[in-house]
Amino acid sequence: MHVLFIPKWYPGRKDPQLGDFLRKQAQAADRHVRMSVLYIAPDKDQREPLQLEHTVTAGLWELRCYYRQHTHPWPPVRKAVNLLRYARAARTGIRRVRKERGAPDLIHAYILVRPALVALWQRWSDRTPFLVSEQSSEYLDGTFARKSRLHKALCRWLCGRASAVTAVSPWLGDALVNHGLCNTYDVVPNVVPGLDRSLPPAGAPGRFLVVADLVDRTKNVSGVLNALSVARWELPHLSLTIIGDGPDRPQLELQVQQLGLGEQVRFLGRLPNADVLDQVAHAFAMIVNSNVETFSVVTGEALAQGRPVIATRCGGPTAFVNDFNGILIEPRDDAALARAMVQLTRDAARYEPATIRAGVNDRFSPDAVGRRFADIYARILGRP
Repeated sequence: MHVLFIPKWYPGRKDPQLGDFLRKQAQAADRHVRMSVLYIAPDKDQREPLQLEHTVTAGLWELRCYYRQHTHPWPPVRKAVNLLRYARAARTGIRRVRKERGAPDLIHAYILVRPALVALWQRWSDRTPFLVSEQSSEYLDGTFARKSRLHKALCRWLCGRASAVTAVSPWLGDALVNHGLCNTYDVVPNVVPGLDRSLPPAGAPGRFLVVADLVDRTKNVSGVLNALSVARWELPHLSLTIIGDGPDRPQLELQVQQLGLGEQVRFLGRLPNADVLDQVAHAFAMIVNSNVETFSVVTGEALAQGRPVIATRCGGPTAFVNDFNGILIEPRDDAALARAMVQLTRDAARYEPATIRAGVNDRFSPDAVGRRFADIYARILGRP
């Protein structure tokens, strides 16, 4: 079975971390079927109209098609021209895929809208079926609801012509149904990195970790700092390491100073995934204080390293966190987070790393995720 994977987000030369979780899903599926990745992306700094780059990553065949991004100041002109350039890049990329890999049996469009438009065009031209996958938070945070009626109608029309729709969590899947994009969906989670690593011993109680883009309206890192300031009245040794970067970092660094936490908080900036897992292995627990999450890979990463998690009931983490591996709190509740930090630290002996890891291995390993996609592909194509 040959599946053509067309993602909206994917690691590329502009951002090597963009959509890395989608690449991990494609690599997982590649264990069970023959996957080809076609990533189409704009590049305003590119001189040539179109550039193709072919790579193989961990055995996965990848083709990146970069088109020169139009930068006209009037949005209607800019969007129209870039759509035409995207279509031309897609046509060129598909020809290359067919030449080197053969015709696909199925197209997997990941994240609306353009990948699904390409998939539908292929269905019209050669009857290749397609499915649509989603894990964008816009269906949960009100962004999709604020979009135009035309955009919503296009999304519903595309999903209605797909042979299947998948979501990364039941929370997101239910949102897709509520927005009228589908009536049923399949859940395929993200791959949790780090399950192949040696399980580290438990970390020193009180050493907390946050891994997040520093966009406070979504990740609410400021709430973690407020909670740490309160919790330290009971346990003065509590500390926090923050991995990530973003527009709100200066504001958060200022807040650290205003709260008198300069010795207890470290900002490490962005780190490669392997270095993030090293930091997780040395921490006591992870904090995920987001206002909305479709899945939360960092929650899975922490559990895979045997670390308990304090997380908000913001969507994705509720599929992971339970009484045996952490504490769930309501979003935007700094007082509850402070209490949870104190409770988790005092009950540190309850959280056994091997037991925590066992709870995620069966559902979120590359083999489990790959088999889930392979079963959906086979169902669409009517193959056993």
